[in-house]
Amino acid sequence: MIVRITQIDGKLPNLALMRLAAWHRAQGDDVRWERGVSPGLMEPAYDLVYGSAIFATSAKAVEVFRANFPGAIVGGSGGDSALRVEAIVPTQFTALDYSGYPDFTASIGYTMRGCRFKCGFCIVPKQEGKARAASPIAQIWRGDDYPRHLHLLDNDFFGNPEWRDRVDDIVDGGFKVCINQGINVRLLDDEQATAIVKMAPWDDGFSRRRLYTAWDNIGDERVFFDGIDRLEHAGWKSTWVFAYMLVGYDPRETIERVMHRLNRMVERGIRPYPMVFGGDDRRKRSPLYPTLKRLQRWVITRDYMHKPFEEYSTKRARVEVPGQASLFV
Repeated sequence: MIVRITQIDGKLPNLALMRLAAWHRAQGDDVRWERGVSPGLMEPAYDLVYGSAIFATSAKAVEVFRANFPGAIVGGSGGDSALRVEAIVPTQFTALDYSGYPDFTASIGYTMRGCRFKCGFCIVPKQEGKARAASPIAQIWRGDDYPRHLHLLDNDFFGNPEWRDRVDDIVDGGFKVCINQGINVRLLDDEQATAIVKMAPWDDGFSRRRLYTAWDNIGDERVFFDGIDRLEHAGWKSTWVFAYMLVGYDPRETIERVMHRLNRMVERGIRPYPMVFGGDDRRKRSPLYPTLKRLQRWVITRDYMHKPFEEYSTKRARVEVPGQASLFV
């Protein structure tokens, strides 16, 4: 069989597609990685086509992909979220095909799956269930031909009942680790804060220290900053914290409440990253949606460091001005 594998969105390698590709290669199939949602001039007729989309904003691309490849199997939260790789690939088959990502030299995987929470805006508990251990570090790392760089996709690293063993594996093995789905600082205790300092996580480019986390609910202000305080006490700088902040989900939310969260993080040197709820689904959008999208761009482009939001327009050219982040009025 000739099999097409297509990652429709996402920056990091797609583990589900990598397992599918490895499985089909093991069966002797001709596997071809293609990024385009439309076939190229020299592409053959395929016996089987797989696609994956993780973002709802990729709906139009998925539609084009399905039109160009009728019968394509499209999984992921941006496709058919009910699809599972295990329905095609035996659970005991854990090999991954990295050939679709020739420039990616790190290793990627999960040390745990699931989550301890059931947040209404998150699909992880529905898709993966309760928190549990998954792969050990030795199974995730590709071996001595590759750098000791690990991208862990864990949704709840410390929800893993074996997290202490994984910390020891990372530290003792001399690995650089990026936990890009974030650590839940609301539940962080002193032992775990110390473990973070020992692991010394990096950003997704392995160029600087970075701990990813989130502050999604204004009611969690005290517990969020309790966690930040624990990190600082253990030796982790708040300027090394990158916090996603969900906006537009709480029906009681106002722009003043959003600014309060933003300001509190800026005061502590934390880098905020607004995530606007709703996406392409207009039914889920807050009345503040257009304002929140503008605010998102203001923060992501770091214009917030030198220009009040009231003076910001997405139509204006951005001017880089070095300096400290200021508070908002």
